[in-house]
Amino acid sequence: MKYSSQAVAKPYFIAAIALFVGQIVFGLIMGLQYVIGDFLFPYLPFNIARLVHTNLLIVWILFGFMGAAYYLIPEEAERELYSPKLAIALFWAFLVTGVLTILGYLFISYAKLAEVTGNQFWPTMGREFLEQPLITKMGIVIVVLGFIFNLLMTVLQGRKTAINTVFLTGFIGLAALFLFAFYNPHNLVLDKFYWWWVVHLWVEGTWELILGAMFAFVTLKLTGVDRDVVEKWLYLIVGTALMSGIIGIGHHYFWIGPPAYWQWWGSLFSAFEPIPFFLMILFAFYMVNHRRHQHPNQVATLWLLGTAVMSFLGAGVWGFLQTLAPVNYYTHGTQVTAAHGHLSFYGAYAMIVLTMISYAMPKLQGREANSNKAQVTEMWSFWLMTVSMVFITLFLTAAGIVQVYLQRATDTPLPYMTVQDKIAVFYWMREGAALIFTIGVVVYLISFFVDKKERVTT
Repeated sequence: MKYSSQAVAKPYFIAAIALFVGQIVFGLIMGLQYVIGDFLFPYLPFNIARLVHTNLLIVWILFGFMGAAYYLIPEEAERELYSPKLAIALFWAFLVTGVLTILGYLFISYAKLAEVTGNQFWPTMGREFLEQPLITKMGIVIVVLGFIFNLLMTVLQGRKTAINTVFLTGFIGLAALFLFAFYNPHNLVLDKFYWWWVVHLWVEGTWELILGAMFAFVTLKLTGVDRDVVEKWLYLIVGTALMSGIIGIGHHYFWIGPPAYWQWWGSLFSAFEPIPFFLMILFAFYMVNHRRHQHPNQVATLWLLGTAVMSFLGAGVWGFLQTLAPVNYYTHGTQVTAAHGHLSFYGAYAMIVLTMISYAMPKLQGREANSNKAQVTEMWSFWLMTVSMVFITLFLTAAGIVQVYLQRATDTPLPYMTVQDKIAVFYWMREGAALIFTIGVVVYLISFFVDKKERVTT
């Protein structure tokens, strides 16, 4: 750790891991509710479990991004963080707001929660992934604006690099696009049109900038390759990501009512979306093969390479499988979509956060890398989580293919619930793979408490 203010990243990383565990617990509950419909009913209905599962995903990833920023930006800017006190204050504000919101979901009916938080005065609730009460959304805006201010002041007074420029651009775009969460028109087509400006342009736009910057930073530190080379690759990756992602939003417009030309635009540019992730694979393996030194943090290198491969498979390959309009006509809203969602979020965003934590946490504790024993334990967690996520994806894909055939492609389509009964075996297998994933998460937590004898001191 070069700068003392980088220490503010630590509570963000800890909160991210804790919320990650919570997300997995609710995912397991949902998986059982798929096959045991009254599991925990009426105490925890499926719709609430799903709401908490998806909201925890978004929040823990954001905590991870913010922790990465507070570690990365001072080192790139070559100066202390502008205001560590502001960073800590925003941490507690974000954490308390997030926890209270989750508790509200769990213990208050959604209608009552909307009433007590003023949704009747400015309706913003009830939309998938944007279920947060108005007061929570306003809190998120305040936290993110304070966060961006802190980073901007740090960078403006320090060194400007491609990495911190791309990182800040991603967060500024994230904040600007989230403002559409407050826009809730009565016209359903218009509502869904702009709803995707938050959901799609976050995960297939601004989040990819943040991913690229984090990926480039860790690659630079682990390999010692010239910064000029890393920055050229970074610009190439984010350029193709923005080109394909922004216009690629059209693949969400196929069937919601906008003009038919979106079927062509959405299909064409969505077909390009695997390209930046393929470039990440080339970038990662090229840099590791041409590294100037053997970094002692081998598990961070494993997470880095895993991020490149899994993001290409999840966001790239599984996204492309259903992105063309003639295919999406049959697969839209099926378990094929769920397969893509699980593997892409894990491969692209969960893994890059875990990569950053794996690299930065030893540094924050004053060592270059953890002991061999701790690293081997963490490697076990990597393989347990990653392989089980691949099987989760394969089982959901198989369920989706059968669902498409029985429900939409055959001459004698079956009712939705009849089809769900017939593909329940895949849900059971998915739940088994999810249990192994959970074991991987437990092993990951254990790795933090394994012998931490220093290998190389900073």
